[in-house]
Amino acid sequence: MAKVSIDKIVKHYGDYHAVRGVDLDIADGEFIVLVGPSGCGKSTMLRMIAGLEDITDGEMRIGDKLVNDVAPRDRDIAMVFQSYALYPHMNVFENMGFGLTLRKFAASDIKQRVEDAARILGLSTLLDRKPKELSGGQRQRVAMGRAIVRDPEVFLFDEPLSNLDAKLRVQMRTEIKKLHQKLGTTTIYVTHDQIEAMTLADRVVVMNHGVIEQVGPPQELYRSPATRFVASFIGSPSMNFIPCRLEGDASGLVVVLDEGTRLPVPKERSERYAAHIGKALELGLRPEHLTERKEGMSAEFAPLPITVDVAEPMGVETLVHFLMNDVMHCARIDPSVDPQAGQPLELMANLRHMHLIDTETGTVI
Repeated sequence: MAKVSIDKIVKHYGDYHAVRGVDLDIADGEFIVLVGPSGCGKSTMLRMIAGLEDITDGEMRIGDKLVNDVAPRDRDIAMVFQSYALYPHMNVFENMGFGLTLRKFAASDIKQRVEDAARILGLSTLLDRKPKELSGGQRQRVAMGRAIVRDPEVFLFDEPLSNLDAKLRVQMRTEIKKLHQKLGTTTIYVTHDQIEAMTLADRVVVMNHGVIEQVGPPQELYRSPATRFVASFIGSPSMNFIPCRLEGDASGLVVVLDEGTRLPVPKERSERYAAHIGKALELGLRPEHLTERKEGMSAEFAPLPITVDVAEPMGVETLVHFLMNDVMHCARIDPSVDPQAGQPLELMANLRHMHLIDTETGTVI
């Protein structure tokens, strides 16, 4: 195992700047997930760590070794790609051990490593099968086994679950997390799926336009996003953003929405928000912080009247979609409410979980 240090890393493709001065320290044994939309630079970062892309500027270290000019085969990393890339004419045992064979490992050592990896991944009974006889999930486990047998300092995963169906993705997420708990190997995982990022990572790195927007544990990013982009990208359904302004009255600060609804700012936030009176702002509220009225609700809840546009029963909850400022928003309510399209509904906004965003800078205040 090894730490990975990324210091002011830059990657240019001609005039296009794919990665723009990224700094990131990954601890020994940590599971880091790079997440962001297509084109944000996350896969380019992974490929530079692997040595598959040259670094335009900056320094990359694995352990204490500077690896900018070190060939991929000499970096002591193992990579699992989106494509399984298994040899169709080889069985599972041969596929998993092929890299060791090329490196001239003893046959007894290869056998031991492959059998150990197969036991960890639940492949022990499949070692004689060819790839065409395996399911998609089993093939991905073989690809992971091929990486495990190398006993690398760092595992790299490049969107390994994107070719699987939804049920298999959930199953494989669990298996990858269990694998990390068993092996404790430093792992860097790239995905565009924020659910994968939230469920797998010790820390999530949110990238956008070649820079890091925020780094932190999944729940920290969910509860305390630093920017509008992070707030919108982390969470499903996405956070609601409603244009607003701040005003002061006799009782304190008030968030005023465009259609006139007034929501009192919790007193503990008044000092933090006071300097932003009069600025163009957005109110951010996650769907679960817009609910139906319940008995005994505290003063931190305030009414937000809406008209139901679409109701989606989900079993354990109902998602209510409604228009405000010509933008569709979403609330999570109890299924017993049974909202009807076109009917008014009074939602209750949990102001303890509100976010105010400066529309000029995109930062969460």
